[in-house]
Amino acid sequence: MTRKLYPDAAAALDGVLFDGMTICAGGFGLSGIPERLIDAIRDAGTRELTIASNNAGVDGEGLGKLLRTRQVKKMISSYVGENKEFERQYLSGELEVEFCPQGTLAERCRAGGAGIPGFYTRTGVGTLVAEGKEVKQFDGEDYILERGIRADLSIIKGWKADESGNLLFRKTARNFNQPMATAGKVCVAEVEEIVPVGALDPDQIHLPGIYVNRLILGAPYDKKIEFRTTRKREAA
Repeated sequence: MTRKLYPDAAAALDGVLFDGMTICAGGFGLSGIPERLIDAIRDAGTRELTIASNNAGVDGEGLGKLLRTRQVKKMISSYVGENKEFERQYLSGELEVEFCPQGTLAERCRAGGAGIPGFYTRTGVGTLVAEGKEVKQFDGEDYILERGIRADLSIIKGWKADESGNLLFRKTARNFNQPMATAGKVCVAEVEEIVPVGALDPDQIHLPGIYVNRLILGAPYDKKIEFRTTRKREAA
């Protein structure tokens, strides 16, 4: 076993989890979500979590599992339309939500990982997103100040990694995983395949191993589909 490779999700999260922590979670809907790590957090019973993620999965899947067990105190998200339990908890006042435009959320995490405390953007000017935020003019246009996000823990899902944590994502599963990985003080990644160091083309690496502290092999996966859309076949 290498220094970064752990036998399972529970072992990889040992000593990392604590109540009240902030987590950056990769994924988009059910694509590229760190399923094994989410399950381990649920099983650990860690509570009062603040989670930055594009969304909270769907009811009973992805981060929706942590909503169902009432382990989440606050979500920093951009889209919540597929999760009825998210909606119910938000409207009833059980869940604090900080809505954030999708591109701004990605940039806030990228900025946090790069040591940038904040940046100005026009996205959200004149909307509820701008409430309580500093406004500054550049070239006659209003911009709002957004703070970088720095988390206690990042949990991400990759396709393939070597034993040093150099990592590849596959197609749309790349989504938020890359910026989320850099934003955490500790990054734990789960992947579908682990290969020896040197087996990956250095020019193809999406996330350098310097950002990955702990690594697990999560396969096999069920590859759940969030929302299936089909159309009738046209008559010949």
